[in-house]
Amino acid sequence: MMRRLGVAALGLRNGPHRVTVERDLEVPTGDGVVLLADRHAPVGVERPPTVLVRSPYGRRGPFGLMCGQAFASHGFQAVVQSVRGGFGSGGVFEPLDEREDGLATIAWLREQPWFGGTFAMHGPSYLGYVQWAVAAEAGPELKALSMQVTASTFRDAVNVGGTFALESALIWVDLTARMKHPLSGITTGIMSPRRARRAALSGRPLAELDRLATGEQQRFFQDLLVNGPDTPFWDRRDFSPTVSEVRAPVNMTGGWYDIFLPWQLKDYAALRAAGHRPYLTIGPWFHADQRMMRGSVGESLSWFRAHLLDDPSELRELPVRLHITGAGEWREFPDWPVPGMREERWRLQPGGALAPAEPPESPPGTYRYDPEHPTPFLGGPTLLGDNHPVADQRRLERRRDVLTYTSAVLADDLEIIGPVTADLFIRSDREHTDFVVRLCDVAPDGASLNLCEGMRRLVPGTPEADGDGVRRVAVELWPAGHRFRSGHRIRVQIASGAYPRVARNPGTGEPIGTATAMLTASQEIFHSPGRASSITLPVVPADAPGAPSATPA
Repeated sequence: MMRRLGVAALGLRNGPHRVTVERDLEVPTGDGVVLLADRHAPVGVERPPTVLVRSPYGRRGPFGLMCGQAFASHGFQAVVQSVRGGFGSGGVFEPLDEREDGLATIAWLREQPWFGGTFAMHGPSYLGYVQWAVAAEAGPELKALSMQVTASTFRDAVNVGGTFALESALIWVDLTARMKHPLSGITTGIMSPRRARRAALSGRPLAELDRLATGEQQRFFQDLLVNGPDTPFWDRRDFSPTVSEVRAPVNMTGGWYDIFLPWQLKDYAALRAAGHRPYLTIGPWFHADQRMMRGSVGESLSWFRAHLLDDPSELRELPVRLHITGAGEWREFPDWPVPGMREERWRLQPGGALAPAEPPESPPGTYRYDPEHPTPFLGGPTLLGDNHPVADQRRLERRRDVLTYTSAVLADDLEIIGPVTADLFIRSDREHTDFVVRLCDVAPDGASLNLCEGMRRLVPGTPEADGDGVRRVAVELWPAGHRFRSGHRIRVQIASGAYPRVARNPGTGEPIGTATAMLTASQEIFHSPGRASSITLPVVPADAPGAPSATPA
């Protein structure tokens, strides 16, 4: 009864079955370490399909209820395992090194007398990553995967556009370092962002920040500082090459403000290119958004009934479901990117304007970036949501190190759905420097709300400069599904920092972990013929069914 009440308290729906729980089942691994798991089983159902969940955040408390009790009460048996090094499982936690233990767990699962011959895997974030770690090798018994806010590789999410995702990395190492008992996730989920922010704002070198946040040095954080995206460190932790080999049907849930969304969509594209038909849901959520967590259990149940119990009655007809922000509407589509979108280029103009037309001859926009006082991060993709992912940007836009380019008032609604990219022509007096591009919706009252963003770290020769020292820089922003209402305006922000979301660029080319010298950068953004910096929006055509049309007033 208490477990059923706990499920209800989490906002989930209990199923009709009573549930029994076997605690601390021992799972042997290849090197002799023993991992512990709890099995939740529905009473009166003989050898039902299994849902396997592997977690670094414990197997009891909220995770046990959400991933164990909830599934078992609906007629599945759920095995919730603590990964190596946590909550009684042996060994030392090795972040992202989950393939061997995952395959050993599946081999153990097959040998259990209660195993019914088929299983699925479920879970968000790290619990989704461990699915990709084994999915291509799990064997024919694996019938379905359901994963949320995750990707098959974290290398690019840690190194966003070549920058370093400082705040998320600090939060996560603090979170995992302090997860010691079933309810620790509640307190650490509240305090970890605050400890990470406090450490990041201390002004100390990056290599000292893990100790400031957690009380001791964290090896994984140190590894991240010295291993960029192209180092061998990531190769054995990157499962994107095997995504196309996965045969089990995949259900994905993401959020417009999730730190992993661009790479989750790359996994979707790999599955589609291999001829598969994954399901995809993207909502107005950040990474640890509880609305997403609650909804994902119901979606996973429908997915597992379809693929393990041959009951597709609860599956929607179209595989892609998107929440369109600004409109407050859910829409369903046959694919992602949504077919039929029109790429529309909006060019930066002199005087801080933004329009589809080619700009006239004009001097570049300029600002000076000082890493001693880095441009702050104010709303955007976030891990635990200590800051709301959508925030009024006017305080940021008043800074001297931020340029804004704003359209005329829209006479009609304009809707965008899909990838967003920027094409900048820049010149800097530093070969080592960053650029951040952010798309905003400006309301009639002047509030400027962020929609999506992207960043790019430049190093000498990449990209090459022309004879005038001007470099053409491509920036991939987060995708978006949004309606700009009539009376609103489109705004593009350009800066050279988003601190502490990403580490500041010291301008020296020194290793980011130990850099202490900080050099200012004088930045120029060109908007003239032949060097027309722009942002490209995936606009819903006016003749699309139910689509708004838009023209500047």
